Amino acid sequence: MKIAIAGATGRIGSQLTALARKEGHEVVEIARETGFDLLAPGPELEAALAGVDTVVDVTACPLDQAATFFPTVARTIGTAATAAGVRRTVVLSIVGVDRSPDYDYYVAKLDQEQTYRATAPGVVVLRATQFLDFASQMLQWNTQDGVASIIDVPTQPVATGEIVQMLLDVATGVIEGDVELAGPHQENLVDQVRRLVERSGEDVRVEAVPAPESLAKGAMLPGPDALLRGPSFETWLAEQA
Repeated sequence: MKIAIAGATGRIGSQLTALARKEGHEVVEIARETGFDLLAPGPELEAALAGVDTVVDVTACPLDQAATFFPTVARTIGTAATAAGVRRTVVLSIVGVDRSPDYDYYVAKLDQEQTYRATAPGVVVLRATQFLDFASQMLQWNTQDGVASIIDVPTQPVATGEIVQMLLDVATGVIEGDVELAGPHQENLVDQVRRLVERSGEDVRVEAVPAPESLAKGAMLPGPDALLRGPSFETWLAEQA
């Protein structure tokens, strides 16, 4: 198949590009680094999507840009994909975006989904839980003066490799319809960060801080029909050592 990947040079996009090519698919890389500005629509995107079977959006942005970035990019890609005759559009989203009106990033991701459904052909949404290294990112981002302030939320993290494989399966029609994907075990984010600190020996005190109500009540957890794949956080943590 011919697959276009928006965000092809990013963390998930680069893995997906490599896997798709390994499995024999032709990939069109859509990214700022390859000459595309998805916030400023132009004829070059429609031209790039000519002959493409599926377009996959794995773009990302900082929290303070999300409200504008996600729906704008969705409209740009959706409109161009429709004009170019693309048959399927795959969107990587997050578990819980429809249950978190009090968290702006999730509101923006839900807006992204809805914009795609209004503008793009054959939309399929893959909602995944947080990555296995989300706890280490939170430790890095939220540590100041030896104190890590971590939101107290339940999570069920999943390996990025599982997300990438699922994206390709959905893009190629191996799996049909919207999908929720999660790791095998529920965790607590504060506890995960404490285990990271203990293993590393860092001189950091981990403090739990309040989270948006929806997240604290479990919006980040998968539903009963979610596919559970990949290693647990404990297995991943042991592998990092």
